Amino acid sequence: MPKVRLVDSDGSQVGIKTRDEALEYAFSKNLDLVEVAANADPPVCRIMDYGKYKYEQEQKAKTARKHQVSINVKEIKLRPKIGVHDYETKKGHVVRFLKQRAKVKVTIMFRGREQSHPERGRDLLMRLAEDVKEIGQIESPPLQDGRNMVMVLGPNKSLGQSAQTQDQPEAGAEPKAVSEPEAVSEHAPAQEPETEAQAEVGAAQGAQAENE
Repeated sequence: MPKVRLVDSDGSQVGIKTRDEALEYAFSKNLDLVEVAANADPPVCRIMDYGKYKYEQEQKAKTARKHQVSINVKEIKLRPKIGVHDYETKKGHVVRFLKQRAKVKVTIMFRGREQSHPERGRDLLMRLAEDVKEIGQIESPPLQDGRNMVMVLGPNKSLGQSAQTQDQPEAGAEPKAVSEPEAVSEHAPAQEPETEAQAEVGAAQGAQAENE
């Protein structure tokens, strides 16, 4: 009769049991006998609630799928002789995609004699990468692909954090005290201190008034 290494529901080792003994042990606990290591010698079986086990595994898989980051790849196509207005429009699309945390595949399409000047396409791609360097970075440099040239841009890892750090004070900076303006009466103008000469004149005028 085949034998198995039996593990209890709490993970403790029960020992080597025949298959029937293991089934009877599982039945006595109102649980299931589940083979967890078929290639072991002897095979390892564990006592568990199989229905609960499957449910927990499904929930873990569901949670993993929920937290899985989906990567979107957008594509923008340019011509080597693109006009200024069209270039700005295409660049705006690239900026929008990068801010949405998407990768952007930029394709330069060569036609006819344009294929003899691939450097123009490469210069255009590098110009675009330079224009969006604040939010995007080159993940795949310009590569010739038949009649096309392709470059892949990806969002910067720091994208979305710069706005938070702009409002934060520099490390080690001490808060500055703000002095309040001195209060001035609305009804009486501020008086300047009386000089020594003015004091003497005032005293003389007072003495003259007493003599009179």
